[in-house]
Amino acid sequence: MRSNGTIALLLVAISAYYVYLPIPGDIEEKWKLMITDSFFRSLSHMADLSELLGLKDYMGVMMFITVLERVVPVTDRRVWVTEEVFDGVDMVVYQPGQQGGARELRRAVVYLHGGGWCLGSSRMEPYDLLARKMVVELNAVVISVEYRLAPAHPFPAPFEDVYRGVRFFLQEAVLARYSVDPTRIAVSGDSAGGNLAAAVAQKLQQEPGQQVALKAQALLYPVLQALDLDTPSYRQNQDMPILPRTLMVRFWSEYFTSDKSLFRAMLANAHNSAASAPLLKFVNWSSHLPESFRGPYRYSAPDAGPAPPFGAIADPRASPLLAPDGALRRLPKAYILTCEYDVLRDDGVMYATRLRRAGVNVTHSHYAAGFHGALMFTAWPADFRIAHRMTEDYVGWLRENL
Repeated sequence: MRSNGTIALLLVAISAYYVYLPIPGDIEEKWKLMITDSFFRSLSHMADLSELLGLKDYMGVMMFITVLERVVPVTDRRVWVTEEVFDGVDMVVYQPGQQGGARELRRAVVYLHGGGWCLGSSRMEPYDLLARKMVVELNAVVISVEYRLAPAHPFPAPFEDVYRGVRFFLQEAVLARYSVDPTRIAVSGDSAGGNLAAAVAQKLQQEPGQQVALKAQALLYPVLQALDLDTPSYRQNQDMPILPRTLMVRFWSEYFTSDKSLFRAMLANAHNSAASAPLLKFVNWSSHLPESFRGPYRYSAPDAGPAPPFGAIADPRASPLLAPDGALRRLPKAYILTCEYDVLRDDGVMYATRLRRAGVNVTHSHYAAGFHGALMFTAWPADFRIAHRMTEDYVGWLRENL
C-alpha cells in the first residue's frame, strides 16, 4: 500500500511539474490556462513524434483540435443558419430569425477563422457561438468562410479562397438576397484570420471596378508580417501558452512550403534575402512600435543574406504590414485587438501605428493581461473571463461603428 501511495504521489508530482508554467502574475485564471496549455503541448509533442516516425505530419495530428471542437451549425429560434457556396468557396451563413416576408437592410460581418492557416474551421464551437452572438446583438448577417488550409493548400490558396468568396458576396444582387446594407459591411478575423481580413481589405480597395466598399475591418490579435520574427513580443513571449514562438514559426513556414529549410531559417530569423531587404523598413519596430512596447530590447535588423528563395514572404497578401503607405490611406476604419502576452502583439501595434499615420481611423484595444487566442475560450471547460470581456468589447465596437 505504501508503495502504491508513493507511486501515486510521484505521478501527481510529475503531472504538476508538466502542467506548471511560469505565467505572469497579472494573467487571470492562471491554473486554468496552464491546464489548457498542457493539452496543447501534449498534442504538439505527439505531433512531433508522429512526424519523426513518419506516421503522420505535424499539422495532421494537430488537426485533432479542430475535429474535437467541430459542431454542426443549426438553426434555432433566433438564428437562421444555412451552408452556401460562394464562387466555389464553402460558407456558413448566419441570419437573424426565421426568414420570409419583408426584411429591413442589415449589417454584415464576413468572419475568417484563425488556426495559423493550417488548422481551424468556421464550424468550430467558439466560432459558431461568436457568429450567433453577432447576429443576435447586431441584427447582422454573418458570413463565416471555410477556406482551404495549408500545408495541403499553401499560400496563396487560403487568401484566394477568402478573396473570391468576399468578392462574390459583395455583388449587389447577392447582398440584396440577404437583405444586407451595402454601406455597412465589415471583414473580420482572429490570428491568421486577422491576417486574411487585413489582406482582403487592402486588395479590395485596389480593385478599380469594385463598387461596394467595406466600412470596417476588425482584426483580433492578427499576424501581419513574416520578415522579422524576433520583435520584442516574439522575444518576451517565446514560451507563453497557446502560441509559443516555435509554433508560430512553424505556421508561417508551412503556410508557404513543406520544405523544412524555411522553418529552420525562420527559426533563426535568417530567412530574408535581397528581395525582401527593401521591405524591412515597414516592419522596423524601432520606428513603428511605441516606447511602452519595446521593453528592454534593442533593435537589430534581420540579416538579408543568402536566404532560401521563398519570395512569398515579401508578398503583402501574406504580410499586410508590408503594404506601402499609399496603399493604406484608403482603407476602412479599423479595430485592432492585441494582447500583452502574445508573440503577435507587435504586429498589431505596428499596423495600428502605420494606419494612423496614413490617416485611417483606428481603435486599438490592448489587453495588458491578455494572451493569444483568449477570445476563443468562451465554452466549458476552457471558459475564461477575459474571453467574455474581449467579446463584449469587440461586438460593442461593431455596434457603434458598423
